Amino acid sequence: MAGAPLLDIKGVHTYYGNIRALNGVNVSVNEGEIVALIGANGAGKSTLMMTVFGAPRARTGTITFAGTDITQMPTHEIARLRIAQSPEGRRIFPRMTVMENLQMGASLDNLKYYDEDVEKVFTLFPRLKERINQRGGTLSGGEQQMLSIGRALMARPKLLLLDEPSLGLAPLIVKQIFDAIRELNRTQGLTVFLVEQNAFGALKLATRGYVMVNGNVTMSGTGKDLLANPEVRAAYLEGGHH
Repeated sequence: MAGAPLLDIKGVHTYYGNIRALNGVNVSVNEGEIVALIGANGAGKSTLMMTVFGAPRARTGTITFAGTDITQMPTHEIARLRIAQSPEGRRIFPRMTVMENLQMGASLDNLKYYDEDVEKVFTLFPRLKERINQRGGTLSGGEQQMLSIGRALMARPKLLLLDEPSLGLAPLIVKQIFDAIRELNRTQGLTVFLVEQNAFGALKLATRGYVMVNGNVTMSGTGKDLLANPEVRAAYLEGGHH
């Protein structure tokens, strides 16, 4: 799509103490796209996603969202700009019910849409509706992932950051979750930035993708091009991926 990127990450270096985790990363996500960031475990993918939210902070480089420089902005202010995250490891509230978890995600600025938003989440993930009064901690891994995404959607985000949504889930559940992401993008025009070890699923879903190796972006292209790329295939797609 034309116009400035919704999320623009330019020349970002991030450190944990003295250890450099990201090395001059450039990534952009345009409005209405699904952009995937793939790479091996420990490549720096989650660090990039957390750096967008300011924890850890980029030491150098800039991150802009919808034209606003958010590089040094406090995390809660970044969230208020309608960027929502479904973090790695899901991080739902285990002692709260499904409904209470969704309430925690709701945007205080948009409570007039609350009932409508809850309905949208239940339409997307009917399983959650069946489990509405169940505690989060008693749900299956797949249901917890659905709840984590549902909670993020309650904030009515312009940009949804998804960190490893397929991790540890059965292929059938992964398909349901990827289908839901595709549906959100298609019907609501939701912009999605997806970090995934499941390169095949992510690139099939994505408009564009980036490959990260040791804190560097080494390749980028359309999802189709990267799926067909022999180097990408050899590194990430060989060995029994669906």
